[in-house]
Amino acid sequence: MWSRNGDLELPQSLRHLLNERYVGRVTSASAGGQTIDEDTDQVDFPFDGRTLRADATFVDSREILIGTHLLRRHRLTIDFVAETVKVVRV
Repeated sequence: MWSRNGDLELPQSLRHLLNERYVGRVTSASAGGQTIDEDTDQVDFPFDGRTLRADATFVDSREILIGTHLLRRHRLTIDFVAETVKVVRV
């Protein structure tokens, strides 16, 4: 099964907080063109004032990576000079 590469990559420490449900093993393509086989889960993820059902992989990291699929109805503005990121639903 191929992943749509675009929901979430989450720290293992959050797994028990998100009502995760195992979906299966997927192959994901990275931005650098590599493919990765990994387990994916469906989670209930709080985002932009709502709880969304999203596909997630869990990794040994402290960072949350939000993919482009979850941002598809948002405008993302990055100001490198001010070091700010703004996400607005459109």
